Amino acid sequence: QVQLVESGGGLVQAGGSLRLSCAASGTIFSINSMGWYRQAPGRQRELVAHITAGGSTNDVDSVKGRFTITRDNAKNTVYLQMDSLKPEYTAVYYCNENVMTFFRRTEDYWGQGTQVTVSS
Repeated sequence: QVQLVESGGGLVQAGGSLRLSCAASGTIFSINSMGWYRQAPGRQRELVAHITAGGSTNDVDSVKGRFTITRDNAKNTVYLQMDSLKPEYTAVYYCNENVMTFFRRTEDYWGQGTQVTVSS
């Protein structure tokens, strides 16, 4: 089994910064893509940022220049550095990792979610 544990959410004032982390553990052979999603109240979960195994990144227009996704393959961890935060970024943030296990099965795994609240 594979577990993803998130940390780093919290309450911050507009213009502030937070850094989210998501560490994977378990029967991991390799991790392909990693990503961060968010879900605000009453809205669907949406992709925020994505990073491939090779390090190529992609993020949504609304966070360009404010969010940076990185990964540490040695630690099986993906990070989301969030700067210049806006109140509209308030949501539960989830990490997602596409993992190949020791049994050569590839599946998507999700973190438990971490609340990010940006006050105005």
